[in-house]
Amino acid sequence: MFAGLWARGAALECRSAAFTKFPRQPSLRFLRTTSKPTAPFSALATSSRTWPRSSSFFNANRTFTRVPNTPRRPFDPRFFSANAAQAGAATAELPILSPPAVGGWLLASAGLVFAVIVVGGITRLTESGLSITEWRPITGVLPPLSRAQWEEEFEKYKGTPEFKLLNHSISLEEFKSIFFWEWGHRVLGRIIGVSFVVPLAYFALKGRLTATLPRHLSAMAVLIGAQGALGWYMVKSGLEDSLLETPGAVPRVSQYRLAAHLGTAFVLYAGMFGTGLSAIMDWRYATKGFWSGMKENGVKWKEVLENPAVRRFSRNAKGLTALVFLTALSGAFVAGLDAGLLYNEFPLMGGRLAPPADELFDPAYAKNADRSDIWWRNIFENPTTVQFDHRCLASRSHHSAASLQVLTCVGQAITTYIATAAMYAATFNPALRAVLPPLTKRMTTSAFAMANIQVLLGISTLLYLVPIPLAAMHQAGSVALLTTMIHVLVSLRRPGAAAQAWRQAFLRGRKAP
Repeated sequence: MFAGLWARGAALECRSAAFTKFPRQPSLRFLRTTSKPTAPFSALATSSRTWPRSSSFFNANRTFTRVPNTPRRPFDPRFFSANAAQAGAATAELPILSPPAVGGWLLASAGLVFAVIVVGGITRLTESGLSITEWRPITGVLPPLSRAQWEEEFEKYKGTPEFKLLNHSISLEEFKSIFFWEWGHRVLGRIIGVSFVVPLAYFALKGRLTATLPRHLSAMAVLIGAQGALGWYMVKSGLEDSLLETPGAVPRVSQYRLAAHLGTAFVLYAGMFGTGLSAIMDWRYATKGFWSGMKENGVKWKEVLENPAVRRFSRNAKGLTALVFLTALSGAFVAGLDAGLLYNEFPLMGGRLAPPADELFDPAYAKNADRSDIWWRNIFENPTTVQFDHRCLASRSHHSAASLQVLTCVGQAITTYIATAAMYAATFNPALRAVLPPLTKRMTTSAFAMANIQVLLGISTLLYLVPIPLAAMHQAGSVALLTTMIHVLVSLRRPGAAAQAWRQAFLRGRKAP
């Protein structure tokens, strides 16, 4: 038995010594079967093109021809897919296609932005935003850890207008509760920055980003840093001592800066979510041929997107997405002015469809001597008008506030709801339904369902005098509604150029003999 094993080992060593004269290939996909007669084993040492396989493991009548080496492409086919057919399909230089890990990272980043928006809303609702009086991007990560540090922070807060006018009787323990909301909001913002910039640098250095992504993602990284500075700029507006000298002033942040801060967060969320979703959908299209829920082997998506009915539907969806964003932004003005605490009834305001014109456009809010700024200052600074604006889209017949006549009054939330319902109803049109992608129809249904939930949350928040849980869910609902609309838009997006190139290479490789 041992003699047999020794003989077999010697034979294998001889075979290995013979094959070491040839460059080692990564896999058998670089070889192809030929019908040439088997060459003598002694000729193998001088030939670099063919060699036989021993009959103990392979058919003695088969030979293999070595395909010449090709230079490794920056985006290696083996990384693109484990499928050997796909790897051999691309014979020309192909652009980099971002793997699913990039899309997953962007979606996770969007989830963190979603969380920071909700936490920021709770911070505003609990009036915790002015509890931290300094902006320390590095050292501010750690909260006070000792009694002396807490006392020091509390003393700083005692010097703010909010403490002197509203919270002069709170205890240290009550201060801790509002401090932690603002601290958590700031720390979550720092986590977003680190969790975005570090993976961005990794994927960029590894060459895993599609050609257009580095520029777009770098802009998002800059926007994250700017968002932190904008947040402090907003908080600083509520710490100014001039509030103590203004009769009837309420210590709170500027509604303009609050709207800018929230709007920037929405832009970041939309960018991260839309880009991440697009990267994943491009990968699915390139590797499996799936586009918006349809399986295809050609360019059927071009026929769909060039259909006039689909193009009209896409334009309407973009307009509705802008309306959802505008409605959410007007909600920032409602929150900034505490306008939700007025007229806690729906759909009427003070027993009528709209408040009196002199209340909507109060001359007291004008600062110019000629009152030329009366209309826009009331729109953005009058709590009654701000709430009415959040409810309504109004038009004026004349420039004079005295001759103001409301020609149309359709709540923004109701307008969004009606527009979403109209988009949902359009999907039942036989001509449109026959050409719309399945994913588009599903996400349109989701958008309509979310619009129903958001309207109910908004009305409930108003009727119950803005309780924190309902108000927080209402703000989260606005992000969720925007999410469904972005999904609708992405479902009507053409595959990226890199995904198209990879898909075409795969199809060519599959058709090749």
